[in-house]
Amino acid sequence: MKAIQVLLAYSVAVLVIAFVCSPSAGGQVRPAYEVLNDKDSVVVIPSSFYFAGQSAPTQMRNAAAARIGKGRLVIAGMVDTSGYSTEISGKYEGFLITDSPILIGNKTLGTGAYGFGFSKKGTLNIFDLSSKQILSTQSKDDSEMKRPRPLQMISSGNGVRLYKGKSYIVIRPL
Repeated sequence: MKAIQVLLAYSVAVLVIAFVCSPSAGGQVRPAYEVLNDKDSVVVIPSSFYFAGQSAPTQMRNAAAARIGKGRLVIAGMVDTSGYSTEISGKYEGFLITDSPILIGNKTLGTGAYGFGFSKKGTLNIFDLSSKQILSTQSKDDSEMKRPRPLQMISSGNGVRLYKGKSYIVIRPL
C-alpha cells in the first residue's frame, strides 16, 4: 500500500512539472498586455491628430501602442500643440485612441479618440474631440522609475501603465 502512495505522489509531481515546463503553460504564451515594439507601433500610430478644430503632428518618439487583448489596441501619443490657442494647449498634451471600451483607473472610457492632459495636481483629464472634459482620474507616481520619458507605456500584471514622466494611470480592458 505504501508503494502505491509513493508511486501516486511521484506521478502527480511529474505531471505538475511537465505542465509548468510545457510551452503553453510556461512563459512562452503571449502576455495579455503587450506594448508594441517600434516597428509594429509605427503602423498604427497616426502621424497627426485632430482636436478642437485643429490638427497637430504626433511626436512619434513620445507615442506608444499596446495590445490589451486579442485584436484590441490602445494608442497614445504626445502632439506638438504650439499652433493651438493658449486655452487648449494648456490642458491638452496628447491623444488616446481605443478600439474597444477600457477602464482608466476605475472609470470607463468608451471606444473612440480623445485628447488628454496630465494636470499638475496629479490627475489625468480626458477630453472629447471638441475639447469638452469627459473624464478625470487620479494618477499615481512611480518613485522607482529611473529614466522617465515624456510619454511611454509599460505592461504590468493588471494592465498597461500610461506614463507621463513618473506619473501614470493603469489602462485595462472592460
